[in-house]
Amino acid sequence: MAKLYFNYSTMNAGKTTVLLQASHNYIERGMQTYLLTTALDDRAGVGRIESRIGIGADADTHTHDTDLFEMIKIRLDAGPCACVFLDEVHFMTDAQIWQLARVVDELNVPVMCYGLKVDFLGRLFPASATLLAVADELREVRTICHCGRKATMVVRLGPDGKALTDGDQLVVGGNESYVSLCRRHWRAAMDADQTA
Repeated sequence: MAKLYFNYSTMNAGKTTVLLQASHNYIERGMQTYLLTTALDDRAGVGRIESRIGIGADADTHTHDTDLFEMIKIRLDAGPCACVFLDEVHFMTDAQIWQLARVVDELNVPVMCYGLKVDFLGRLFPASATLLAVADELREVRTICHCGRKATMVVRLGPDGKALTDGDQLVVGGNESYVSLCRRHWRAAMDADQTA
C-alpha cells in the first residue's frame, strides 16, 4: 500500500543525502524512481539535487504553479516508477501537498517528501504544516547543535554574522546563511539580537 512520507529536520541534517540513498536503493534493485525539486533552488544547478557531501542526481523541477498530480501522472504514464522523491518540500504550496496525497491515494505510488519543518523564526512552513497533518508517516532526520543537543531550530545569519529576526520566509541558502541549533540556543541567539 502506497504512503505519503514526510522526512523533516533542520538545515544541514542530511535530508538530501537520505533522499539520494533511498532512491539509489530502489535503482539498485532494478526499480525506477522519479526525483523532483523546486526550480527556486539552483545552488547545484537547475534540475539538480545535490547533498553537501558531494553526491547528486538530476531531477525534474516544479514551481508554485505546477500541478504535481498531473506532472507525476504523466511520468507514470510513460513507464514504471516505484517511488516519487521530492526535495525541498517546504518551498511547495499547501495545494501541492494535497496533490501529492492524491498521487498516493489515486495512483497508488509512494511519495517521499524531504524538507524543513520550521523557518528561522520558529514558524512552520505552510507546506510542512500540511504534511504534518496529512502524511501517513513522519520521520525526523536528526542533527545536533554545537552544544551536542538535538537541533530542532535554525537561525538565518545576516551579513554581520548575527541572527536575523525578520525577513522573507522562503530564502534559498546553505551553510553560509543558516545554522541549526537546539531550542535553548536558538532562543538565546534570537533574544540576544532583539535586545542588542
